[in-house]
Amino acid sequence: MNRIAPLGIGLLLLTATLGYGQKKPLDHSVYDRWETIANKQFTSDGKAITYQIAQQEGDKTLVLQFLDQKKKEVFPRGEQAAFTADSKYIVFAIRPLYTDLKAVKNKKKKEDEIAKDSLAIYNLTQQTIVKIPQVKSFKLPQKGNGVLAYLLEKEQDTVGGKKKKAEKKTDKNEPLTLVVRQLETAKEERIANVVSYHFDEKGNYLVYVTANPEPKKKEDKKEENKEEVAAEETTVTTTLIDQEYGAYALEVKTGKKTALLLGEGKFTQFNLDKEGKQVVFTYTADEEKALVKTYTIYHASLPKKATPLVANTSKGMPENWVVSENYTPQFSKNGKRLYFGIAPQPIAKDTTLIADDHAIVDVWHYKEDYLQPQQLVNLDKDLKKSYLATMNLAKVNEIVALADETANYTSLVDEGDAAIVFQASDYGRRVEKQWNISGVTSYYIVDVRTGARKEIVKDLPGRATISPKGTAVVYYNSQEANWYVYEVKTGITKQLNKGVTVSFAEEEFDMPDLPSAYGIKGWTDNDESVLIGDRYDIWEFYLKGNKAPRMITNGYGRQHNLTFDLLQLDDEKKSFNRNEKAIAAVLDNQTKDAGYFYVNLKTGENPTKIVVENYGGFTSLSKAKNASVYAVTKGNFTHSNDLYVGEQLNLMTQLSQLNPQQEEYNWGTNELVHWTTPNGYEATGVLFKPEDFDATKKYPMIVYFYEKLSDNLNRYEAPAPTPSRLNIPYFVSNGYLVFTPDISYTDGFPGKAAEEFINSGVEFLKENAWVDGDKIGIQGQSWGGYQVTYLVTVTDMYAAAWAGAPVANMTSAYGGIRWGTGMSRQFQYEKTQSRIGKTLWEGYDLYIENSPLFKVPNITTPLVIMHNDNDGAVPWYQGIEMFMAMRRLEKPVWMLNYNGDEHNLMKRQNRKDIQIRQQQFFDYYLKGAQAPVWMVKGVPAVLKGKDWGFDLTTERVQ
Repeated sequence: MNRIAPLGIGLLLLTATLGYGQKKPLDHSVYDRWETIANKQFTSDGKAITYQIAQQEGDKTLVLQFLDQKKKEVFPRGEQAAFTADSKYIVFAIRPLYTDLKAVKNKKKKEDEIAKDSLAIYNLTQQTIVKIPQVKSFKLPQKGNGVLAYLLEKEQDTVGGKKKKAEKKTDKNEPLTLVVRQLETAKEERIANVVSYHFDEKGNYLVYVTANPEPKKKEDKKEENKEEVAAEETTVTTTLIDQEYGAYALEVKTGKKTALLLGEGKFTQFNLDKEGKQVVFTYTADEEKALVKTYTIYHASLPKKATPLVANTSKGMPENWVVSENYTPQFSKNGKRLYFGIAPQPIAKDTTLIADDHAIVDVWHYKEDYLQPQQLVNLDKDLKKSYLATMNLAKVNEIVALADETANYTSLVDEGDAAIVFQASDYGRRVEKQWNISGVTSYYIVDVRTGARKEIVKDLPGRATISPKGTAVVYYNSQEANWYVYEVKTGITKQLNKGVTVSFAEEEFDMPDLPSAYGIKGWTDNDESVLIGDRYDIWEFYLKGNKAPRMITNGYGRQHNLTFDLLQLDDEKKSFNRNEKAIAAVLDNQTKDAGYFYVNLKTGENPTKIVVENYGGFTSLSKAKNASVYAVTKGNFTHSNDLYVGEQLNLMTQLSQLNPQQEEYNWGTNELVHWTTPNGYEATGVLFKPEDFDATKKYPMIVYFYEKLSDNLNRYEAPAPTPSRLNIPYFVSNGYLVFTPDISYTDGFPGKAAEEFINSGVEFLKENAWVDGDKIGIQGQSWGGYQVTYLVTVTDMYAAAWAGAPVANMTSAYGGIRWGTGMSRQFQYEKTQSRIGKTLWEGYDLYIENSPLFKVPNITTPLVIMHNDNDGAVPWYQGIEMFMAMRRLEKPVWMLNYNGDEHNLMKRQNRKDIQIRQQQFFDYYLKGAQAPVWMVKGVPAVLKGKDWGFDLTTERVQ
């Protein structure tokens, strides 16, 4: 009997057959070392780039590439890399070994038994490195130069030269030593007992908070004044500074310190203005154990001391409202105004109540804005909810409340410099979102000087957005399929697309709801115009005057079946300069190729092609801040996603060479498939074939589906233990065909849509002699899982089926709760993915017709159901209903419940487990392989955690 845990995968694999050119098939042991690119970033001058190579499970590697010198540095376990703004240094953490961290997580080692993070400082000019051990965290100013701050881990207490046993877990706010380092001179200053620290954007000031450490025991007295040099010989240190408890500001250039506020209490929510001239923070002197604390916002014009700015008693504070501790105050861009959070006075919990003496009950009320389960899911967030208020820093005697509990959100305009804020509210219309998820929302502008709120549009079925400078609000009415602009200054509303015959609603939308728009693609400088997309092209609508709209892509997209999407490559820019060429990412809807075009915003002439090729990932494009050098991560099904860099987008150099081991394995190819369905619809799908495909052989095929997947033709699929989707590279490598058909839907008949598109696509492929029509399986997850269970009730063409988290009974699922969000499931059936389009009582017959449960007697296909008891999207009793019906009728069915896991598997060990079971299941029914014990006999509860049932047996499934 097999006694091997799931992670011992290497011993559970099928014997590999010789592949094409002696290449071997993928097995389940390959996943952990498969690599991806992450966290790419340039120096500001574009002369160097850094990126991470991350394994699925293992240590990450940081790579630093000098682009002009073609030199590369590799740093094992490097993470959190950041360049200084002057492009002279890169600073990063060096993490402990993955195996050590995993041992701590699995409680095989204690935290104090492994190395802590180290800090590395690499000089890009001299190409030298300094490493500093035992560093808990570090910070660089975003735009400042020459200074670094970091916190050292707590020294390990020792007795007789040995580490003492840890008495308790380290507090994340434990006072530690802060080191401020001048990068050019390596001069350091150490400050004792720091719990938090913050740079302003330009690095003019470092603000920090000190706290009293716990008193040390007698045997530690000899260590109290010990001073250690924590870096290499080049590091210069100063005397350790011990200060009173409180908040301080260190002027970085001069080293001058200012005590902002001294005293016992809690200092939080620090923020500095963009120029580094002001600081705010919240403070309370109440004891930590106080159930309700009183907070005050303090303000300082640096380098002056801080004074109270906003208190619960401040003029303008709504009655029974208080300063919120959960909102970080923020300055307007010009520093003249402060925005902060206020909230209703919290109610203290009665700690004198004895739990056994009173009921614990949820009261559901039919007129509450939100269902009780939804309230409980969001309880912690709601308890911390803040509402925006503001104060003019030139008139600090009064606050202005800008939002209350009726507002959904309130956002700043022009980074807080505008005289208004933008607000949305669905108050009074929240209950109906239980079934009409899109609902309607009203939009407002609020005067920051008075708090006066003006309604712009009432009960909009769509979305509104305010322009970057706040001169206009642009909104889409999905009921009319029209775009409008509201001019803030004049209060005039006008239709933008009047006279334009092109549809701005999603043309292929196939749910029983109003289609959304393709969206706003950008704005031009000074709010001159808004750029809006149709299915293919981008239009410019002027926000000032009466200029006629125009297509800046000149109809080129629709003419050539291309979809354009503008890319903003500078995070700080909120709009496009009309005198410059913009870069657009482009998808060819016919071939699924992708690439870039230049779009001339000023002339509106035909876009200019830069590059289009059979790769995916072009939306990952980034650019150096102050140089015309670009980086993109791209790949396709046969080529791993690698990093490319260049000054010209059509002449980029490949920097990385990930996953060379792929060459050892029989991989695969993919291609588009087109056919016509029985009702005359033109259909598309993707067919995956093994690399060693031989048209003279017959292959088993697995069909996997979820809505539309053909746009992913050129996406790289790494072999990985999936959350419960089909592991396409694995099955293709092991001699299967995989087919992923697109599905289009008709309201009220989602099941028949699956029949129409999936079954006809399979029949089309079966016309090829190399498809074994008797050995075809289907697999789907969630909505795809539902379609699997539906299909096996209406056809016997599939030899095996696997359904993850399926809805079996739409009548019971309709009235259920999505426990992950606490929301009702009604909207899903009436308006979105389930596509019934009617209530249960209006469309009773449709709910029955589309529910697999009521057709279980028709099933002849063996079925595996995966449904987990912590599924927050589809109630797991849906899987139980299907299993119980098939079990009673003695039809071959299995159900996997990964205890405590979710709708899609989150735990990697569970993901690995399901790969093996899925392979064994399909191999048995589609390849005639031996059955595993779990399929023949199951795994009794007495063997749970001891035997996983993976052993193969000569017995057959009865």
